[in-house]
Amino acid sequence: MQELLQQITATARGMWRFRWIGLATAWIMAAVCALAVWKIPDQYEASARVYVDTDSILKPLMSGLAVQPNVEQQIQMLSRTLISRPNLEKLVRMADLDLKEQSKGGQERLIERLQKGIEIRTAGGVNLYSMAYRDPEPDKAKRVIQSMVSIFVESGLGASRKDTDSAKTFLNEQIKIFETKLEEAEARLKEFRLRNIDRQGAEGKDLTTRIGEVSSQLEAARLQLREAERARDAAKRQLAEVRGQAPSMALPNLLKESSIAVSTPEIDSRIDAQKRNLDALLQRYTEQHPDVISTQRLIRDLEAQKRKEVQELQKAAAAKAAATPQTNAPVESLAQQELGRMLATAEVQVAAMQARVDEYAGRMAQIRENLKTAPQIEAEASQLNRDYAVTRKNYEDLVARRQSAVMSGELDVASGVAEFRLIDPPRVTPKPVSPNRLILFPVAFVAALAIGLAAAFAAAQLRPTYGDGNELRLRTGLPLLGVVTLLSSEVDRRRARMSTLRFAGASGALVLMMVTGLAALIVMNRYGA
Repeated sequence: MQELLQQITATARGMWRFRWIGLATAWIMAAVCALAVWKIPDQYEASARVYVDTDSILKPLMSGLAVQPNVEQQIQMLSRTLISRPNLEKLVRMADLDLKEQSKGGQERLIERLQKGIEIRTAGGVNLYSMAYRDPEPDKAKRVIQSMVSIFVESGLGASRKDTDSAKTFLNEQIKIFETKLEEAEARLKEFRLRNIDRQGAEGKDLTTRIGEVSSQLEAARLQLREAERARDAAKRQLAEVRGQAPSMALPNLLKESSIAVSTPEIDSRIDAQKRNLDALLQRYTEQHPDVISTQRLIRDLEAQKRKEVQELQKAAAAKAAATPQTNAPVESLAQQELGRMLATAEVQVAAMQARVDEYAGRMAQIRENLKTAPQIEAEASQLNRDYAVTRKNYEDLVARRQSAVMSGELDVASGVAEFRLIDPPRVTPKPVSPNRLILFPVAFVAALAIGLAAAFAAAQLRPTYGDGNELRLRTGLPLLGVVTLLSSEVDRRRARMSTLRFAGASGALVLMMVTGLAALIVMNRYGA
């Protein structure tokens, strides 16, 4: 600690020796700094405040029908990207700043100054923005802010419309592409259906359902064929018996067995068709369904009509037999004719049933043959239907989105995305906002004093002196033989006092100059001089 104090004392003593150099340096630097502070050009600030109203009465009414962008986010992004090079170039032309800067390099420097000088910040509220710019020329600063407000409003109004037009153009292009794809998918599906038209069942039924129906129809046809064959065989036996019996026994047997051979093929076919229809309906509906009830009622009516016709045919045969004379030849001829007619009818019915059985058997064989390639056909159909469904869904979604985009554009035209309100018009401060000379002047004075002290310290280091013998011995490392003391006379002491007084006066004059300049600045700022 003692060594540190000795070192500080020695340094201060050395700087005191060169005090006039330090004071002169401080005077010179104070004058230079004061002149520099005074010459700094005044900066006038132009500012404006803009409020963006994003609330519209049509927003809740059009919710879900039109695309409503996040206007707050768009405005925030616009405020951040407003100071872009294209906008600044537009601002230079609008504010007539390019009249003095004709060269390309000058315009580049002007754009750089504008980019650094223009400030856009929130003004403490939601969607409330403040713009400010400083320039030595008040009119120039005001023109810059006016142009910036115009660009801000125009960018906000045109951004949404530009986005809407771009979206509609893109959607129209995509709709054309998907319309072509949809037509191609429809053509492939149509070609597939025409190529496999024989494999498609009625009412869209698959092969499994069709083979079940055809199998049931085939079994029913075979049953009806066996019934017709038995009826034919019975008619043949009756005819053979009539031919082998006596005439007196033929008529009673004919009347007794006529009820067996009498048939109504037309009504039977209608009843069979309605029964098949009833089976199909019961597979899809319950017995209480109106179609099922009506079909059952129709079957009952047809069966009653059949019984009625059979009874009428039997009565007609009995009446004809009773009216015939009881002679052997006519009775035998009548019985044979009646049995021959019934046998012919039975043969026709057997042939019809055989044709039906053959038809159903052919259908069954065709369906079984189609079952071998059914998985491949079904996979291809599923792929085509899936592609068609996806393409159609995308097409319909794009059409709906285009309509939504059109409505959004019309909504923007009707109500506007946002309303820009100029809260504070562009105005310039009557007094300069910078530089603050009341702060810069004392800082310059302190800097001048620091430079003066640094000059004295540097001179002391360049031409060092030693105040006592111990310091000389420590610095040189040589043995000290002795110390010669300087005896000051009265004249020397008076000269030293005068030098100190002059130094104090010069230093006081420097401080007084600083205080006087600061007071002058205060008076000028207060009274606007």
